Amino acid sequence: MSLDQVCAPRALDRRAIAREARESRWLARDGHAIRRIDWDQVADRPRGSLLFMPGRGDAYEKYLETLGHWHACGWRVTAADWRGQAGSGRLGTDEVTGHVDDFALWIEDLADFWAEWTRETPGPHVLVGHSMGGHLVLRALVEKRVDPAALILTAPMLGLHPRQVPPGLLHVAARLMRSLGDPRRPAWKWSEKPGEPPASRIELLTHDAARYADEIWWRQERPELMMGPGSWGWIAAALASIRSLDRRGALEAVDTPVLVLATSADQLVEYSAIERAVARLPHAELVRFGAEARHELLREGDLVRDRALDAIDDFLARSAPAS
Repeated sequence: MSLDQVCAPRALDRRAIAREARESRWLARDGHAIRRIDWDQVADRPRGSLLFMPGRGDAYEKYLETLGHWHACGWRVTAADWRGQAGSGRLGTDEVTGHVDDFALWIEDLADFWAEWTRETPGPHVLVGHSMGGHLVLRALVEKRVDPAALILTAPMLGLHPRQVPPGLLHVAARLMRSLGDPRRPAWKWSEKPGEPPASRIELLTHDAARYADEIWWRQERPELMMGPGSWGWIAAALASIRSLDRRGALEAVDTPVLVLATSADQLVEYSAIERAVARLPHAELVRFGAEARHELLREGDLVRDRALDAIDDFLARSAPAS
């Protein structure tokens, strides 16, 4: 059976949890409940297992269409929240601001989840991360906390704007701001109306108004998914984590096949930092988009999204063949 036959497109309701999927909670080592969703295997011999980790302020509901695509391709699929966002509680003082003291907390959660998940699911095991999730899964790989057969990063957060300011200077400024008040306070203003995203937010994420509207629908249907700005603590922690990947030899030691998809028009993460990282990874491929794409490549218009999915499917056929 050809890849095209296995991954034949099918209709999927982006505003419903598929009948084949089940939502549950995974308990971290300290008892914190983390939300997850699983599409179980579709045959006696599934293609393998794929774990998707979303970005900052994200929820897996935004990616139901893509997760369903991979399941239709034969993968056993799982996605989960990061602790402290979406349906997995909060680490700050309010329901909107995203906070964490140190990204190491998320690395520990991912490592524990990965160890348990890989024991329970068939290989090959593939790890996919978007934006902040892309940064975290790459860092976990560098630190040898996960061992996927292949890694996929979409618009990974490997640098922050403004790109004209050296990362070290940004980090110093962020640590100063964190120290001047409660580190859990929001670092930027989000909206004139608390709890409502600004009208211009779509211009950072996607050209596809219908897919963007799906996210707003889910946030209204499940208010616990709402998240706005990051905290000063989050910014300082993000910059510290980004700088940890800049150390000499960190990326160069990765021997896992890595596929990176990114757009030079990204206004949230620094594209040039992504290019530099790909050049340092020994077995990395870069699929580059331009002005036709914004940050959320997997939620873009069909021309962009289909190209991204085709590149991912081809990469997985080569880098994580069925066992």
